[in-house]
Amino acid sequence: MVLAVAAVLTTAATAGTAAAAETGAPQVLFFNHSYGVLDRETADAIENSPYLREFANFQVRTTTGADGKVWTGRYLLGRETYLELFGVGDLPGQDGTLGSAGLGVSTEHAGDLATVRDRLPGLGVPEPIDFLQTRDFGDGVPVPWFDGILTTAAYDSFGAWAMEYRPEYLADPRAGVEPASYPGDVSRERYLADAYQDHLMRDVTAIRIAVTSRDLDATVPLLRAGGFAVHSQPGGVVATRGGTTIRFDAVPLAEVGLRQVEMSLNHPVSRHVEQLGTSTLVVGPGARASWTFSR
Repeated sequence: MVLAVAAVLTTAATAGTAAAAETGAPQVLFFNHSYGVLDRETADAIENSPYLREFANFQVRTTTGADGKVWTGRYLLGRETYLELFGVGDLPGQDGTLGSAGLGVSTEHAGDLATVRDRLPGLGVPEPIDFLQTRDFGDGVPVPWFDGILTTAAYDSFGAWAMEYRPEYLADPRAGVEPASYPGDVSRERYLADAYQDHLMRDVTAIRIAVTSRDLDATVPLLRAGGFAVHSQPGGVVATRGGTTIRFDAVPLAEVGLRQVEMSLNHPVSRHVEQLGTSTLVVGPGARASWTFSR
């Protein structure tokens, strides 16, 4: 996972009301962003695409995280959600291999991450892994960025984490976040800039990722603890609630990877097709877009 993790603690959390997540417990985690590692041709086409700079609040950004680890991603930023794309070798170790992917799900209210931790033991995760992610703005001083929870430290090619933005980061003027809209506001909308209004892309509404069975088994408890409705289907699972549908296909390791992303638009448009390496972005007709990826 593209997580340079600092201050990792394994905690034997108190068993809570995790099982209630499947029976209508309040949702406390929401789709924040997902990343995928693509072939170099596709990653380069995305990075150099004039169309994507019109379509979305598009950035190519280098980030320094915990332990000084550095990654450069291609970002499509929406109102509350975003997409992060890498090429083979852009990330260190196994995270930089073709088909690697990740998923971040975050809280909207300060303190809700503790609810996730309390629910996990009842869903088969007796010792959730707490971690702190930091960000260096270039002065060599790491700023606490977000607190996170993993269900396991072992993975094949995909990992999911729960996250809650830290007040130190939200208060740092270099972060460029918006003022709080309510007490304890750690929301996705506050974190992301309003520049999406000047482009077509509004938000990620659905995502499909092919993962191994082991990685899927480690992800489902986290989604259920967050209040997603998780349903089995032939070949995988689908998680709904919160505005973004997340679909996982269980596949052999050789077939893993980001498969499809669907997005809402700020206004309806006529149909446009953009070929980006081996991927195809279809925008419209109407106020939606679909981006398919192949290996």
